[in-house]
Amino acid sequence: MSLDFTSIRKDFPQLKLQVNNKDYVYLDSAATTLKPQVVIDRLTQFYTNEVSNVHRGAHHVSHQSTLAYEEARQTIAKFLNANSSEEIIFTRSTTESLNMASHIIASLGLNEGDEIVLSEMEHHSNIIPWQLLADKMKLAIKYIPFNENGDLILSELDTLITNKTKVVSVCHVSNTLGTVNDVNYISKKAKSVGAYFVLDAAQSVSILPVDVQSINCDFLAFSGHKLFAPFGIGILWGREKLLNSGMPYQGGGSMIMEVDKNSSTFLPSPQRYEAGTPNVAGAVALAEAIKFVNKIGLNKIKEHELEILNYATEQLLKIDGLTIIGESKSKINVISFIIKGLHHTDVSQLLDQQAVAVRAGHHCTQLIVKKLKITGTLRVSFSIYNNKKDVDD
Repeated sequence: MSLDFTSIRKDFPQLKLQVNNKDYVYLDSAATTLKPQVVIDRLTQFYTNEVSNVHRGAHHVSHQSTLAYEEARQTIAKFLNANSSEEIIFTRSTTESLNMASHIIASLGLNEGDEIVLSEMEHHSNIIPWQLLADKMKLAIKYIPFNENGDLILSELDTLITNKTKVVSVCHVSNTLGTVNDVNYISKKAKSVGAYFVLDAAQSVSILPVDVQSINCDFLAFSGHKLFAPFGIGILWGREKLLNSGMPYQGGGSMIMEVDKNSSTFLPSPQRYEAGTPNVAGAVALAEAIKFVNKIGLNKIKEHELEILNYATEQLLKIDGLTIIGESKSKINVISFIIKGLHHTDVSQLLDQQAVAVRAGHHCTQLIVKKLKITGTLRVSFSIYNNKKDVDD
C-alpha cells in the first residue's frame, strides 16, 4: 500500500507559510528537516506538564520526567539496534558527538605516530575534532579520495589502512554529493587492523536503516534536527565496554559516583557522559520523531525521496550550462550543482525571492570544493514532505 504523501505534507505546519506572497517551497532538508505537528505537540506537552529535572528529584513530576527521558533512550537504542540503552549518550549535536568520540578514543590510548583515516567528503565536524587530536598527540591523518562520480575510491584502503591505523571515521551519506558510502566494507577494513570505526550518520538516519550491529561500528553520531526533531539534541552511540572504559568528556553533577577533595569516581555510561542538566525536552521529542518515522517506514521514505530526486535531476539537466556535482549511482535526496556564468549565492537569492529555500556555499565540506576547484554549489535536498510540484515551482 502506497503512502499518501499529500496527507503527510499536512503534518508539517511550516509548509503553510507564505513568503513574498508566494507558497513556501522548502528544499533544504539536508541542513535541517521541518518538524511535524506530533513533535511540536510533544515538546509543548513536556513544557506544559512535565517540567522537572531528571534522576535527582524526589517528587511525582520529576519521576514522570525521568521515565520519559529514559524511555526516549530506549526508543533510540531500538532504532539503532543497540545492545543496550546504556550505549546511548544524549549530546547537543552530531558535532558534539564526534568531538566526544575523539575524546573517548584518545583516553582509551593513542600514541605518537598513530594514524587516523578520514575521507575527502567529510563534513567539517568529522575533520576538525581529529585534526585537533592529531595536533595534540602528534598523530597523522590520511584521506580516502573520491572519484569524478563522487564515489570513494575504496581500493585505496589497502594502502591507506595499515597497522598504524587506530581510527577510521567516515560519513554514511555525503551532505554535498549525496553519495551513500559502503560503510560495511570500510568497517571491515578498519577492523582488519584493530582500528576503531566511527560513523557520522547525520545525513542517513532520516532515510536509511542504521544498524550498529550490522555495520559493526564502535561509535556513531547523529543530530535530532535532521530527523524531524528539535535543535540542540544529538546522539552518540558507543560500545558499552568502550564507554565504560573511557574518561568523561565533561565534569559536573549527575555523572559522579563519589566526590572527595582530591579525586572523584564516576558513574558508568550513559551518566558518565551526561554532566549537568540534560535537554530532557529534546530527548523526548526526538523519541517522538523516531516514532513518526517508524510509522511511515524508512523504506517508503527512501522510495519517495528517490522518486523526487530522479525527477528533479531530469528537470535540472534541461537547464543550459548546469553541471551536477556528484553523480554516484548510490546517491540519495541531495543534488548539488553549478550553473556556468552564475554565482551560486546570486541564484539562491533569486530563488529566495520566489519563496524557494535552497542552500548555497561549500556546505561545510571545503575539501570537496577545493578538490573540484569551485567556490561552492547550489544544493537542493528533499524529504517526505516534498513533491514534484516543489521541483517545478
